[in-house]
Amino acid sequence: MKVTVDEAKCCGAGQCVLIAPEVFDQREDDGIVILLEPEPGEEQHALVRVAAAVCPAAAIGLS
Repeated sequence: MKVTVDEAKCCGAGQCVLIAPEVFDQREDDGIVILLEPEPGEEQHALVRVAAAVCPAAAIGLS
């Protein structure tokens, strides 16, 4: 699995960080997503899928 984020779409809701904190973080100044792990391990795949599904801005891409 490869994860991408579109910072321009991100609204800073932080749901991804709450769901998969080993893969996502947020910038301190504006809350925009930071991708910590673009190719997470298999044990993170289910959480990353949930994070992408609940992202209100659809800023997380999976392939």
